[in-house]
Amino acid sequence: MQLKLNEQQTIQYLAMQLIEEDCAIDVNEKLEYPPVALSFGETLIKGNNKDMLLPIPLGTYGNFSFVQAAPKTKKTFFISLLASVYLSGQNHFGGNLKGHRQGKELIHIDTEQGRWHCQRVFKRVAKMAGTSDNYLTYGLRSVSYKDRINFIEYCLEHKAKKAGLLIVDGVADLCADVNNIEESNACVQKLMEWSSKYNVHIMCVIHSNFGSDKPTGHLGSFLEKKTECQIQLEANTVNKEWITVKCKRSRGYPFETFSFKVNEIELPEIIGDLYDPLK
Repeated sequence: MQLKLNEQQTIQYLAMQLIEEDCAIDVNEKLEYPPVALSFGETLIKGNNKDMLLPIPLGTYGNFSFVQAAPKTKKTFFISLLASVYLSGQNHFGGNLKGHRQGKELIHIDTEQGRWHCQRVFKRVAKMAGTSDNYLTYGLRSVSYKDRINFIEYCLEHKAKKAGLLIVDGVADLCADVNNIEESNACVQKLMEWSSKYNVHIMCVIHSNFGSDKPTGHLGSFLEKKTECQIQLEANTVNKEWITVKCKRSRGYPFETFSFKVNEIELPEIIGDLYDPLK
């Protein structure tokens, strides 16, 4: 005997049916290797029928990753490097870094800097990539954290024809308090929602706690639990001008540690392909 539902129960039931349709996973369905947005190097995967040489992802479409960095570790330069590689596919600044853009657009959000400094970063990316096509750039320092969230959603929904990579340089500015559990959880839920709904990869930037290798606050803890790849920047103790890039955690194959520096014309570039502290 089927129970009669009131209007509110019917709405809830229909909502659950939609979630069921979207989220059910068939164990017998053949799923392909997740499409990669950014990669560094390749790995050989053994298969029953054939072996596959696949890119090692810094991020795949439909997921989010984050870069954590202590002060003076050139995090914005590193983000410029990733952005330029995504736009160009590959360039001589990025070594084995590759972008797999597939005609998609890059949305680059900076929440910390003023207009002049934001433009300098965005122009650096365009210069390194050799193009500003498919590159949407915004400085959101002057708006509230709620409006930042709403504006990012607006960009994904209306401004980008086919968004592929969303960079949020300053993810902590998407909530009022990084040590508030509810707000931090809501922020990370938004990242998961956007990445899934729009099939984009979201690359976030967050500071490390002072004197620790942990990302800031409860927000950092939630990010660690939900991220696809956690990238850590550290000042190189042997070569003072180098920054070491490590894969701290990954749900897939971890990329090899490497280093980059800022060259004489103020552009970031990878030093060789692999990190060697004795060089």
